[in-house]
Amino acid sequence: MAADAQSSRRIVLGVEYDGSGYCGWQIQVQGRTVQEVLEGAVSTVADHPVRIHCAGRTDAGVHALEQVVHFDTGADRTERAWVLGTNVNLPRDCAVRWARQVPESFHARFSVCARHYRYRILTRTTRSALERDRALWVHQPLDLERMQAAGVALLGEHDFSSFRAAGCQAKSPVRRMHYLDLRRDGEVIDLAIGANGFLQHMVRNIVGVLIAIGRGEASVDWTRELLAVRDRTVGGVTAAPQGLFFVRADYPVEYALPQTAGVTRPEADVLTGGGAASG
Repeated sequence: MAADAQSSRRIVLGVEYDGSGYCGWQIQVQGRTVQEVLEGAVSTVADHPVRIHCAGRTDAGVHALEQVVHFDTGADRTERAWVLGTNVNLPRDCAVRWARQVPESFHARFSVCARHYRYRILTRTTRSALERDRALWVHQPLDLERMQAAGVALLGEHDFSSFRAAGCQAKSPVRRMHYLDLRRDGEVIDLAIGANGFLQHMVRNIVGVLIAIGRGEASVDWTRELLAVRDRTVGGVTAAPQGLFFVRADYPVEYALPQTAGVTRPEADVLTGGGAASG
């Protein structure tokens, strides 16, 4: 049964998933994807095929604490029914946290005000059996103070060409970094980062540069130099996807969406573009 255009509703979901068993978000010819399993589950509840749009596509192995998606449907279901019904039809590594009906002006991707990510780095001499899909293992010690100092240069609005993937299709490399926060918790260095948008592999490329600086392989000024040169070929190694988490996306307050996944920096900093790398 197709959705009735005259009675179409726009539904937004907050979705959590473990990216370890997926080839990324976007449907592909071969390979299991988050979009595929989610569309299948939601279509079962709606009783018609649906197309789902997300706040930010994630690569293979990348996780999400609160990916925001939307779809249009002619089905009349309660928000609770969308959550419970979809979860019944999803695999164990993907789950819906909440559902809301929103005006048609909302778009999961194009209505975003800011996006937030986390990256976890495990620093110890031996590999971890439990953290293998949740953090990047670095067996050398990292100098957190050097990494924090280097991160300051990335705050504000810049051309991030040196930190984008070679195949990135974004029209502009300019982004505004709202905050970059590095903190150590035992053996784990946790990076929290937020911006008005991110280029393909931008977070992972930033992490690769900061790790090189933390190891003492590059100067603290390397981040500033890379911003100036605007050339990806002179940048650092792209960090592995396993340590990366899509935390959440922010939207205009009139949509009144839940925000169940927190961020490290205060909301005031995100809105004003303030904040600094801190420990």
